[in-house]
Amino acid sequence: MARSGKTVCVVLDGVGIGAAPDAAAYGDEGTNTLCNTASVTGGLALPNMAALGLGNIAAIDGVPVTENAQGCFGAMREVSKGKDSTTGHWEISGIILEKDFPYYPKGFPAEVVEKFCALGRVPGILGNKAASGTAIIGELGAEHMTTGKPIVYTSADSVFQIAAHEEVVPLERLYELCTVARHHVMTGPHAVGRIIARPFVGRPGSFSRTANRRDFSLEPPARTMLDVLAAEGIPTVAVGKIDDLFAGKSLSEKLHTASNAEGIERTIEWCSRTERGFIFTNLVDFDTLYGHRQDPKGMKGALEYFDAQLPRIIAALGDDDLLILTADHGNDPTDDSTDHSREFVPLLTYCRSGKRGADLGVRSSFADLGATVTDYYGFGTAGLKGNSFLGSVV
Repeated sequence: MARSGKTVCVVLDGVGIGAAPDAAAYGDEGTNTLCNTASVTGGLALPNMAALGLGNIAAIDGVPVTENAQGCFGAMREVSKGKDSTTGHWEISGIILEKDFPYYPKGFPAEVVEKFCALGRVPGILGNKAASGTAIIGELGAEHMTTGKPIVYTSADSVFQIAAHEEVVPLERLYELCTVARHHVMTGPHAVGRIIARPFVGRPGSFSRTANRRDFSLEPPARTMLDVLAAEGIPTVAVGKIDDLFAGKSLSEKLHTASNAEGIERTIEWCSRTERGFIFTNLVDFDTLYGHRQDPKGMKGALEYFDAQLPRIIAALGDDDLLILTADHGNDPTDDSTDHSREFVPLLTYCRSGKRGADLGVRSSFADLGATVTDYYGFGTAGLKGNSFLGSVV
């Protein structure tokens, strides 16, 4: 049955809920972003997510099991190879990658660097290694300001990152360099998942990254739930870095944000003024500010802030609207790595006129979410990967 309401999917970027069965293959045994964060910080106060059933998914210190959950709850397992944001969001949307993106733990080969410098018209690069973003700008920022050479680096993810001081390389020029890398350098066997612009400001000894980061993803290689909805005239709205992860494809509105707080506000505003459509929100601070920086106290604070705002999101929904909360991967701030972690992700749903307390179990793929969204609008799974759980929640 086609519905005339709206669906809202909020991705708590990096908020996993336990090591996946294949976590050992990624060096992620024992990771659990939510549970480990709770354990080392004295517990999490998340009463609103608990009311939806978060504590019924896993034993999280401070989050009780709820006998009469107001939402439905479960977890999802990633099938695609990899554990980054592109892979996770694409699988949510219905694409399962059989082959992982390329990685460069020892830096990029000479032919890549030479091609980037020639096509980007830069005098050379600094870095060319796997590194923490904050550490490498501290190490090379002063030299960058003197020479004008961009800092190019990678991480344990499939990324080509370009860091530059905003006073030395203006933002538009930095974005131009990223576009060159995306479309003319990191292609074919070097087609990394993302090119990332990493602008920063400040002076030597006190550099800081700004909110003007941009991700330049590959275009999705197959049809996604966004394509299905857009083709049928359903408004599709991206909040946060969603636009970047899908290369802008099949999105009718793109709302870039500088923080979780802004992402929440844009989501509420859109919900309040729109009766029909799909909003896809990414809240990235959990990942970038706390997971990658191994800051469990910061992660706790961000989770509790989101939980406090959740009633406002719910209040902006109509009776038949469907809210889905999930994540795209883990990023355990308590482990020995600053990298993403291969984890299950939580799955919480809420529909005011829908069902209560249903255990959705462990979904065999993130793609079940996308299939549920297309099913909500009466298109079934629309030929996408995944199995809809719509009948269990509305």
